[in-house]
Amino acid sequence: MLNIRTLSLGDYQTNCYIVWGEDAKWCVVIDPGDAPEQVLQATEEAGVKIEAVLLTHGHFDHVGGVRTIAARTGCRIYIHRKEELLPDSMTGGMLFYSNAYSNGDVLKIAGLEIQVLHTPGHTPGAVCLAVENVLFSGDTLFAGSIGRTDFPGGDVADMKKSLARLGALPTDYRVLPGHGEETTLFTEKENNPYLR
Repeated sequence: MLNIRTLSLGDYQTNCYIVWGEDAKWCVVIDPGDAPEQVLQATEEAGVKIEAVLLTHGHFDHVGGVRTIAARTGCRIYIHRKEELLPDSMTGGMLFYSNAYSNGDVLKIAGLEIQVLHTPGHTPGAVCLAVENVLFSGDTLFAGSIGRTDFPGGDVADMKKSLARLGALPTDYRVLPGHGEETTLFTEKENNPYLR
């Protein structure tokens, strides 16, 4: 059974997800926002240690806590290397990471199998992460909407291709986005104007 704890962090209410398997002692953290102390406290309360932080993209409201978490835990930090194309104004400074993932990678971390889908559009290196029947969609796909493409590094054509890719997935994933409420992929296929 997959355990997921959701934290809504900072001024932008960024969704951070702590994910671990049944009876696991280790977890992954997806997008720790800029509130590392809250993330560390939540993992301690859950009785799990952080093996890795997985970033869906490099915007400052998603990555602000990584340095502190890495310094405290020694965990790995994953991001798509194309996020280095983002200007410092969007990342809050030089991106901090230890590992780069690519489209199609399957990570085996904390007893989980995590599939990486490169979904550029919101940013050049945006990814969605699939774990069992859950899709962590970052700022690519929201309930009823999608991520903005008018920020530096955004690209409308890339976003259309990424959404078409998500729309073609056959699984009705539970979708956990970077902001806002959760949804399902089939709900978005039916109701989200950007996926229809």
